[in-house]
Amino acid sequence: MLKDITIGQYFPGSSPLHRMDPRMKIVLTLVYIVMLFVASNPIGLGIGIVFLGIAYAVSRVPAKMILKSLKPVIPIVIFTALLNIFFVDGTPIVQWGFFRITWQGVYTALVMAIRIVCLIAGTSLLTYTTSPIALTDGIERLLAPLNKIKVPVHELAMMMTIALRFIPTLIEETDKIMSAQKARGADMESGGLMQRAKALIPILIPLFVSAFRRADELALAMECRCYRGGEGRTRMKQLHMGRVDAVSAGFVTLSLAAVILVNIFVPAVFK
Repeated sequence: MLKDITIGQYFPGSSPLHRMDPRMKIVLTLVYIVMLFVASNPIGLGIGIVFLGIAYAVSRVPAKMILKSLKPVIPIVIFTALLNIFFVDGTPIVQWGFFRITWQGVYTALVMAIRIVCLIAGTSLLTYTTSPIALTDGIERLLAPLNKIKVPVHELAMMMTIALRFIPTLIEETDKIMSAQKARGADMESGGLMQRAKALIPILIPLFVSAFRRADELALAMECRCYRGGEGRTRMKQLHMGRVDAVSAGFVTLSLAAVILVNIFVPAVFK
């Protein structure tokens, strides 16, 4: 399961999405999230799915990476779907005592499952096609107006990007620690809930020690390179909006407008 988590990973490439300005990619990702939650009927969600499929096709990210990014959230999707199926009121389909499955519950469960899957896949595409350095520059530029009220924008952007960058590293470290503990005879898959929780202690303690050690080494390396924050710093690569950014912005705007028009002119399935 740990090896299937691809959050924070970057896959180098030369696709149009890789060449886009990171600021535009961040903004369009936020617009896509809004699009998913604005859609109130299957047609609107279908537009979001088609848009996501086109984006992945243009990015040339392997399909197996998409499946890996979705696999860890399957339990959350199932849990959310079950809650909606059993606890949303409406026209009943089947009823066992106080448990009742309704058409509205099934519909809501499907809509929420599709939204969660598209949300994870869409946000994962941002990190798949944007390097950590470009992501830091994009976040810092977008938050630059906050510098006027003395907000440490550069430091905040750096912390967010470092946290995102170290997710794969910590996952790999966790997998190594688990393998080492299993080789020493640790049993992590049997017993009750309390026994499994206690079995995690030999994993969490070395993981925390390793994480703090990596953070200390990173801070020391940055100090040795005379890092003093964002004031007076220059960039080797300057960010520029291009034709690809304009086309992508127009495509996302049209998709969002289509979803809004569908909401207006197409009646909802359940009122």
